[in-house]
Amino acid sequence: MSSSPVGLHRVITPSGVLPQAAEKLDARPEIWPDEVRIAVERLNLDAASYRQLAEAHGGDGTAVRQAVLDIVEARGKMQNPVTGSGGMLVGVVDEVGPESPLGVAPGDRVATLVSLTLTPLQITDALASWDGKSEQVPAQGHAILFARSIVAKLPDDLKPELSLAVMDVCGAPALTARVVRQYVDKGTKPVVSVIGGAGKSGSLSLAAARHAGAARTIGIVPVQHEAEKLNAAGPADVVALADARDPVALAAAVEQAGGPADITVVCVDVPGCEHGAVLATAAGGTVIFFSMATSFSAAALGAEGLAADVTMLVGNGYVPGHADYAMELLRSEPGVRELFESRLAED
Repeated sequence: MSSSPVGLHRVITPSGVLPQAAEKLDARPEIWPDEVRIAVERLNLDAASYRQLAEAHGGDGTAVRQAVLDIVEARGKMQNPVTGSGGMLVGVVDEVGPESPLGVAPGDRVATLVSLTLTPLQITDALASWDGKSEQVPAQGHAILFARSIVAKLPDDLKPELSLAVMDVCGAPALTARVVRQYVDKGTKPVVSVIGGAGKSGSLSLAAARHAGAARTIGIVPVQHEAEKLNAAGPADVVALADARDPVALAAAVEQAGGPADITVVCVDVPGCEHGAVLATAAGGTVIFFSMATSFSAAALGAEGLAADVTMLVGNGYVPGHADYAMELLRSEPGVRELFESRLAED
């Protein structure tokens, strides 16, 4: 069997599916000619996956750690069976196949910009340095990248932990900026509301919206201490409190903050926010879903039931140039960088 640029040769079961949909991948360290092997240094679990694991195990870090080990052992990758999501990783390039098109060399410190849900992965240290109580996971092992994988070299001026946190969500600000520019190019400066505005993807999306020409940026957060953090960071013109799972309350909060929004960006890591996002968006507007906790059937049926004429986009995590764009945003927004660094310190 020859290798596939999208990794079909690594699928063990079921046959005929892509690696992301596979139940189990072949994570052996030997590489095919177009593959790259990474010596893993740190995983970054996506927010929805980590929240689900933490809640399922009552915040018991030891149990969460064992759950992650069990998933990787059983599946040959890190894919939460409940949320279907994974995260990404940082490591050092260990070996590069002679036919790899990824442009990396042994010794390069890199971040993978493809999900752990499709990345063959083995853990060799039992995650002994992780307490199970944060999304960032010190780890030893190896991961395999395919010819169609995406990878970025880590910048020298940022700590690896900070780079990993930014690259984990870099698709969100890039797509937000693209959509805002589309409105601006048509002569409309949109009102942009970001649900979950104090989080990683949310704060960068607010900054991206402002840089791209939004008329007003609204950050929605659920609790007062997050509102204070987001106000201090500065990417939102207005910060409002609302539980995104309460559609009427969310729509009212956005309205009072200067909405309804022309563009609503959903960055929360809890389910049940679909109807509120639709209700808070103006007729003819756009909703961008970046949360892996989103039920897309709920979003579609909810919009239909509300007779809402909105365009709904799924943020797939990839926009050309997204990593460099997110890094430049972070460098240009000291308040947002401080927000990231404070969250890393808390972890």
